[in-house]
Formats: sequence, C-alpha cells, structure tokens
Amino acid sequence: MHETTYEITTQPLRPADHPPYLPAPEGPVMPPSEIPPGVQMVTLPGGIRTLAYTQPSAPAAPLVPVSQPIPAWAKTTALLTPTIGGGIAAAGIGLSYAAPGLIAMSQALWSAVALIAAAAVGVPLLLCLGRAATGTGTGTTHITQNITASGMFGRASGTINHR
Repeated sequence: MHETTYEITTQPLRPADHPPYLPAPEGPVMPPSEIPPGVQMVTLPGGIRTLAYTQPSAPAAPLVPVSQPIPAWAKTTALLTPTIGGGIAAAGIGLSYAAPGLIAMSQALWSAVALIAAAAVGVPLLLCLGRAATGTGTGTTHITQNITASGMFGRASGTINHR
C-alpha cells in the first residue's frame, strides 16, 4: 500500500465570512455522551479542536471463534425427530395393512344397521299378523289393582282383579 501523508490545513474564521446568526463554536459542539463509537475529540496542529475518526495504534488480533455448547432444546429436538418420523412411518404401514380389514368391518357394520332397520319394521308387522291369524288379538283384558296402606311407613296390602 502507498502511504501518503497529507497536511491538514484550516482557514481561520473571519467575521466577514462568518454569518452573524451562528455563534462561534467554543469547545465541543456535541455533548460527549452523543459522540458515536470510533470518533474522538482531537486537536489539530493549528490548535483547533474537532471531532475525527481515529484508528487504533496497533491492529487487533483476529478473533478466534469459540465453540459454543449446544442448547438442550436442540439436543432434545435432534433426538426426537427420528422417533417421531419412525412413528409416523409405522402408523402409515399399519394403516396400509389394516385397510382391507377396515373395509370389511365397515361393510359388516352397514349390514348390521340394515338388519336392525329391517327388524324394527318386520317384528311389529309379524306380531300383528300372528295375532290376527290366531284370533287372540280381538279380546281385551282389564286388570284392577287396589292397594291400601296406613301411615307413611305402614305395611301395604292389595288385591288384583282380572276381568
């Protein structure tokens, strides 16, 4: 690299050049807390103080990367990932093996539903037809029941009459 030295020169402020509405800077224009990092107040060879970027006197040694420990959540996730994937694969294989059985069971369930529906319609119809054929469905039976009890916890007695 070429190292060229430049002389820093400044032009002094004259009242004719300086606008009247700007006060002359006396000391740092910015509070020290607002100065950004890498900027310092320096004194130039002519005695003028100004803000300037400064370079460190010696180059900093290159940083060696330090190995960081692996977080516990990352270890847990890394260990659970194959387990979860294996479980999903096993479930898929199990469903593929069970599919013919599931289809047969669903057909059997629909057959059972049809049987129940047929029984709900057919049994009352058969009972009515059976009574009509034997002639027992024409007469009615009257049962009369009389129950008497004395007191709340008294013993009850009753009679049943068939007519």
